[in-house]
Amino acid sequence: MFKALIFTAIVGIAFASPLSTSALKSIAGGSSGAKKVIDVVVPHVSNDDVHAQTVNRVDDVRADGFSAILETSNHISESRNGDVHGNIHGDYGWTSPEGEHIQLTYVADENGYQPSGVHLPTPPPIPAAILRGLEWIAAHPPAPETYED
Repeated sequence: MFKALIFTAIVGIAFASPLSTSALKSIAGGSSGAKKVIDVVVPHVSNDDVHAQTVNRVDDVRADGFSAILETSNHISESRNGDVHGNIHGDYGWTSPEGEHIQLTYVADENGYQPSGVHLPTPPPIPAAILRGLEWIAAHPPAPETYED
């Protein structure tokens, strides 16, 4: 039972490894070595996101709030400011795999998290028939109800 548990743990570690199949083979003694190596397809990041470094980081915590800035070498940035009441204003951005710069700003306060950015989806326009119906309802309010005893 214990051998099965150890084997399962080793297989799980191999699947979670960020190493490629060739790297796993070289660790195990090469493809022509005496040890049997199971070919495992492990996804790996093709760009330098794995090796990103922090370029700038500033954290300022005060009695009346805080501010924080973070910038990395792979063009990820974040900036936020908060006050003593828990209100936070900030923005963050990154470069998409297609090379497009994504920038979002947000407010988090008593009304919840409110993000805004040109890349966020927007609801479709309200159909003209619905708008006319809403205008008609606004122009013709219902008569007040009277109650007789």
